[in-house]
Parts: sequence; structure tokens; C-alpha cells
Amino acid sequence: MRNKNVSIRGALVRDMIHDIMETSLGKPIQTGEFRKNPVEPAWVCPSGYEYEIIDREPFKMEYLKPEGVVTGRVVLQLHGGGYIGPMKNIYRKFSVRYSRLSYGGDVLTVDYRVAPEHPYPAALEDVIHAYQWLIKEKHYRPGQVVVAGDSAGGGLALALCLYLRDHGMPQPAGLVLMSPWADLTCSGDSYEFNFEHDPLFGNSRESMLYNSSYIGGSDPRDPYISPVFGDFRGLPPMLFQAGSHEMLLSDTLEAAQNARRAGVKRRVSVYEGMFHVFQMSMDLVPESREAWDEVARFMQIVYKIDRRPAGQIVKKVKRR
Repeated sequence: MRNKNVSIRGALVRDMIHDIMETSLGKPIQTGEFRKNPVEPAWVCPSGYEYEIIDREPFKMEYLKPEGVVTGRVVLQLHGGGYIGPMKNIYRKFSVRYSRLSYGGDVLTVDYRVAPEHPYPAALEDVIHAYQWLIKEKHYRPGQVVVAGDSAGGGLALALCLYLRDHGMPQPAGLVLMSPWADLTCSGDSYEFNFEHDPLFGNSRESMLYNSSYIGGSDPRDPYISPVFGDFRGLPPMLFQAGSHEMLLSDTLEAAQNARRAGVKRRVSVYEGMFHVFQMSMDLVPESREAWDEVARFMQIVYKIDRRPAGQIVKKVKRR
């Protein structure tokens, strides 16, 4: 746990979410109805970037590249949305930030198939295909791939690495995991002790957390569905971030504990007073800015980016 008090702005945003959830909007947000068919304006790619939609029937991918820059680095982004929501504009903003934080890296975001029409293993199959596309068709080296995911996307990132390990395929350089939904049995302690504190999913059992259509007829304890039940030996370094007020906090802590037992390098940051995927606040609240700064440092480490000042250090001498 980070020994810091929640910022004033962070508390205001958290309380605002709580107030919204107490209105008529609360139920469709919790059940995921708003996620299924998001109505958003067309996204405009910022200048300085190339943007391409890649149709890999039966799913699509969005490929963002900085113009005139070739680093060999790439971020594979797996979006959240409870396995029922498609790609949204916030993840397009995330992709631009991931490109900047990786110092000119490319970003591939997978608009994977979602439930209930496409339950497990559809989403996992799509992200496996996307990873192989990067390695085999685009010729990125595995050591230059970082997989980043939030919520359901964080769970998928862990499941992807378990699958790669189990099938003798190379691992990526590292994982960025923002509030990963890694236990679809919802059996962790925080589902109880944060039940009244979580501004997004709290105070209700009638939510997509407890009624996941992604599971279908499979066993929710399958590690490819709920990675907290998996063995993390051989997985890459991981950055875990979560909020202290979210019901999914146990998912982060238990997955990080699995990593520790397996000898996997990991960093775990729990931000006091924060809510599920608070990083979507971008630069609005200090905790989100700090979390993104932490992502930047993690990427510098796993990508081995040397940011020392250029030129020689000249020894200062006193003049007579």
C-alpha cells in the first residue's frame, strides 16, 4: 500500500462517480449495458501519427505508429470492458500515451470479440493471434513487446502469457496491468471489504462482475479465464496498479503474490482512495499522473531505454 493520502481532486472524482452510480445511470453502468454499444464521436488521429485499422476476420486491430520513427518497440494493448465492451476512444488516447511513454514505440490495440455472442475462449484466441501477428508478420522481437491491459484486458494479458508459456512460445518483455480482472469467481477478500467503498461496482451483486457472460459453460477457475489460479513461473516482469477502494483489489494482490512465489519480477502499487482503472482520469488527478509516470519508468526498464544525458561530463574547475 502506498503511504499517501488521497488527493483532493482524486477524492472529488471518486465521489462524483459514486453520485452518478446512485442515479438511474447506475444499473446500466454496472451491468455493462453502456459498454456494449458505446456512442462516441469519430476519433481523430493526432498529427505526427499514422493510424491503420487492420481487419483480421473475425476481429479488428488498430495500429498506431509515430510518423518517421522506427524503434522496433511495440505495445500490445488489451482494452477493458468486462469482456462485453468493444474498443472505445479512451483506449485510442491510451495508445498515443503508450507510444510517447515508450519513446516512439508503435501500439497495436486489439478489438477482440466479446461476450455474450463470443464467450471464452474467443477473446483469448484473438489476442494470441494478435501477438503472433506482431512476431511472425511484423517481425517485432518478443523482447521489444510490452503487453498492457486494464481490467478485463489485464486478465487477458496474464492469460496470454500463461498460454505462451504452456505452448513453448516466447514471452514479451513485460506486462503493464491496471486493476486486472484476474478472478472471475469474485472470491477475493476485497469483494467483501470494499463492497461499500467501491464507487463503481459497490453495493450491488447485480453487476457484470457476478454475472459474467464471458465464462459461458467453462470453469471460472480455469487459469486462462481467472489467472489468479495459475502458476506464474516463467512469466515476464509485471507492473501492477490498483486503487485501494475497488472491489477487484484482491485480483491484483493475489496475482502479484503468485508472481512473487514464482520468482517473477514485479512492482505493485496500490493508490490510496482510488477507484477501478483510475488511470482513465489521465492528467486530471494527481494519482493518475503518478501512475502514468510509473508506467513510463517501467517501460524504460523493460525496454532498456537509456535516458542519460548525451555528451561528456566536463569536470568543473575553479578559476584563479
